Amino acid sequence: MSGTFYSKLAFDNIRKNSKSYFPYIITCIFTVAMYYIMKSLSLNEGLNGTFGGGTAVAMMSFGSNIIAFFAFIFLFYTNSFLTKKRKKEFGIYNILGMEKRHIARVIGYESLYVVLISFVGGLGVGILFDKLMYVAISRLMKVNFTLGFYISTGAIYSTLIIFSILFFVIFINSLRMIHFSNPIELLKGGNVGEKEPKAKWFIALLGLGCLGAGYYISLTIENPIMALTLFFVAVILVIVGTYLIFVSGSIVFLKILKKNKSYYYKTNHFISVSGMMYRMKQNAVGLANICILSTMVLVMISSTSSLIIGIDDILLQRYPYQMEYSAWDASNDDFQQLRKIIDDTAEAEGVQISNYEIYTYLQFSVVYSGGDTFVVSNNNDISLIDDVCEVNFITAEDYELYTGRKIVLESDEVLLYCYGREYTEDYFILFDERYNITGRIDDYMKGHLLNSDITPSFCFVVSDIDVINHLYEKQKEVYNKYPSRIYSNYMINIDGNSEEQIAFHKKAVDNVLHSLSIHFGYGCREDSRKGCYELYGSLFFMGFFLSLLFTMATVIIIYYKQISEGMDDKNRFEIMQKVGMSEQEVKTSIKSQVLTVFFMPLIMAGMHIAFAFPILKRLLALMQLSNVKLFIMCTVFSYLVFSAIYEIIYLMTAKTYYKIVKR
Repeated sequence: MSGTFYSKLAFDNIRKNSKSYFPYIITCIFTVAMYYIMKSLSLNEGLNGTFGGGTAVAMMSFGSNIIAFFAFIFLFYTNSFLTKKRKKEFGIYNILGMEKRHIARVIGYESLYVVLISFVGGLGVGILFDKLMYVAISRLMKVNFTLGFYISTGAIYSTLIIFSILFFVIFINSLRMIHFSNPIELLKGGNVGEKEPKAKWFIALLGLGCLGAGYYISLTIENPIMALTLFFVAVILVIVGTYLIFVSGSIVFLKILKKNKSYYYKTNHFISVSGMMYRMKQNAVGLANICILSTMVLVMISSTSSLIIGIDDILLQRYPYQMEYSAWDASNDDFQQLRKIIDDTAEAEGVQISNYEIYTYLQFSVVYSGGDTFVVSNNNDISLIDDVCEVNFITAEDYELYTGRKIVLESDEVLLYCYGREYTEDYFILFDERYNITGRIDDYMKGHLLNSDITPSFCFVVSDIDVINHLYEKQKEVYNKYPSRIYSNYMINIDGNSEEQIAFHKKAVDNVLHSLSIHFGYGCREDSRKGCYELYGSLFFMGFFLSLLFTMATVIIIYYKQISEGMDDKNRFEIMQKVGMSEQEVKTSIKSQVLTVFFMPLIMAGMHIAFAFPILKRLLALMQLSNVKLFIMCTVFSYLVFSAIYEIIYLMTAKTYYKIVKR
């Protein structure tokens, strides 16, 4: 045979199998393009040179690694499906006289065509849309950008290396599947395993157990730090449970329906149950993949959109006042000097301080598991994390300035405010010393000292600064080199727009640093806004970008599932009509089965999101988003939009299915 025979045969094979090959090639092109764009952004000097660009670049680099990892799994899976569906074709070649090495040459040329098209198309699309994506992320980060054509040679080089390795591994796997099959097995390639599936109760129960364990972690975890630790454990349990339920749990359920004779031996139920049992056997892994991908899309979009939309809430919680200035381990004279410098700066700059707050506080961690005693320990035992609380102390003088209420306390008396946890005793013991609770209050500085939902807190008003100094020395003995500090805060609002606030803040900080030698901390709401857009804008961009990738994967899996089921149902369609069923009855039965199986992953994905909501809410609290209503709205909206997209995908792929069946 001439050398051109194999190349021409490979080209004809791709053309004749266009319904299977075309979606695969399009997927390869867009995966290459997405990787190039993300890698190019991570190497973009213009982005790296902006304020906050370092975080964005790190996010893009991480995103490109995720795309590369996902591409290996998804394209490998998709190509295996194509090779399996073409086994009969390769078997005919084998019987007609072509040896496996000849078939390997055909597969080699097919793979080469796919690689060339993927690289040319993917890099072309990537270069074309790279600048658009750069503009998009710059807008999200609220930074200036420059227009101009840009090609990243580093991103091209990385793309060629990564995907050359990927396509080579895919090619080797295709050869493996052909090499270890004999001609008869190849001819039967699409019809292997037609026996009725067995009910595997143990695996089904194990799946329910894994799913229940994952849900239990999400519903019961209260501490956000522990939520972060156990989140990935819950994710793995849910993923494993999803696969086991689709593979075995669905079969067990259908077997139960089949044993119910009064239900099963009815025309519609008989066909639907037996048909779905067959579909579950053939497509369980694909359905589980769709469910997991759908859940990933919903989690990423709902979480990252909540963060970018809720930036104002996050900033207001983090900075109740426009500007904050703190001194620690400083004398009262030093702190008063700090205040004077800031006030003098305002006067010199013609800035009016509209309102302010001053207070001194001490805050440190304790272990409280009930009773009347708070334990201070430097033990890092992770099992105690649910019992870790914060204790917070301010003076009666500062409390009076904040509320206008005059109170008088003895050195062993306190007022109590509980945040996130109840305390019912009339006294408490700390460092083996007893303090009597003379009253409970509900107007503590919870918008300032308690600006996070991360850790429960017990807040106390004490008689004077001497009590705070005494407690400071006591906790210092326990924590040694890393004690908590006594902080004195000066928090202010000024009249002026965002630019004026930032300018004044920088001037005030410079004046303090040049005039005082103290431990000094500071923050500005508007100045931090840029950092928030940097972080949350990058997260939203990456979440949206990866969601597109996962949605594309979902579409492809659904498309191939419809093709596979169409080929299987074509013969069943003909047989059922031959035994007396009308065409309309057969259509109704098959449509019912397809719809039930098709929308099962979406329903389960919705269930996953509902049970994951509590743990996701606590993880967002770590990023200081406590607006639960916003997160609920973003989650519901994301699910509705994705459901609409899912419905469109069904309608489009269903046409292909019915065309195959009606031939």
